[in-house]
Amino acid sequence: MPNDPTAVPSARHLAARLLTEWGLEGLEDPTQLIVSELVTNAVRHSTGPIRLRLIQHQVLTCEVFDTDDCSPRLRRARANDESGRGLFLVSQLSRRWGCRTTSGGKVIWAEQNLDSAPSHARASGAPGRGGIRR
Repeated sequence: MPNDPTAVPSARHLAARLLTEWGLEGLEDPTQLIVSELVTNAVRHSTGPIRLRLIQHQVLTCEVFDTDDCSPRLRRARANDESGRGLFLVSQLSRRWGCRTTSGGKVIWAEQNLDSAPSHARASGAPGRGGIRR
């Protein structure tokens, strides 16, 4: 994806489409919020292209790759702060999240339990499927 604000709604749309293909519509809202926050951070803090990958295997993993080598940190935003809540939201919506460096920057990832989706949605999604969206 290009490194500009238009990447954020595109990433949300791609994530929603992939979750529908996997039968995980019950995870659409939290996943779109996680994707939105992680891609927004990548747009704000890196300069190169951004990649989004969703992986379904025992958990749903959302990965956002960017070219910045600085690891993000969870902040405690005050009531009147206009930013600083993104990673807090990601931490609340995911079972765990983290960051790892790559040869060209870093990847921020967040995992959600598949059992957070309604059981009828999980039944149609085959385990082990993954998708890469750029």
